[in-house]
Amino acid sequence: MQLEIILETRDLIAVNKSSGLLSIPDRMGHEISLKQLLAEKYGAVFTVHRLDKDTSGVIIFARSEETHKQLSQLFEGREMEKYYLGLVYGQLMNSSGSIDAPVMEHPGKTTKMMTHAKGKASLTDYTVLESFRQYSWLQFRIHTGRTHQIRVHMQHLGHPIVCDELYGDPKPLLLSSLKKNFKLSKTAEEERPVLSRLALHSYRLKFILNGEDYDLQAEPPKDLRAVLQQLRKWQPSA
Repeated sequence: MQLEIILETRDLIAVNKSSGLLSIPDRMGHEISLKQLLAEKYGAVFTVHRLDKDTSGVIIFARSEETHKQLSQLFEGREMEKYYLGLVYGQLMNSSGSIDAPVMEHPGKTTKMMTHAKGKASLTDYTVLESFRQYSWLQFRIHTGRTHQIRVHMQHLGHPIVCDELYGDPKPLLLSSLKKNFKLSKTAEEERPVLSRLALHSYRLKFILNGEDYDLQAEPPKDLRAVLQQLRKWQPSA
């Protein structure tokens, strides 16, 4: 699997993670993870944060215990600016806003989270970048780092992330659902989805480490760009 390295220094490695790749090994240990791939290339690396398996984008690993401690403190102290891009269902009432809703583990499902008054403080800012008839393309900034935070908060708002099997509709996005009078080509037996994975991308991390400014960015991958292209063509906002 190709590694798309954004930045490599003696202190850290920043990678543009592919959707479908685990950030770190899971409990079962059956699937390859980004951390394992980096360890094979660089030797020991240290986990600072993680992205959900189906979320693509910027993720960083430390190359020493000291840097791991420093970066972890930046995350815990909310000194790490974290920006995401995502496609959600529907049009939002406000062009920007904040979701301040505590998040906790779902009592009945170990892999799922939920908003609840007894949860941990969780804050997500959002800005609508583009509106379409049935969808909206958003930028998020998360001030906390709860598991599935954006996904849970968007479900809470009534606009779940597209193709989210835990918090929304898992069905893939088809061109036939966007384009009127869609016709399948004669050579195709069935329609190929335009998107079949979680429509969420970590696109920017900003922080200061040892007096140096870092602004790490990863443009949305080809699949998300293709979806936006089709939406702009077939579903321009009224």
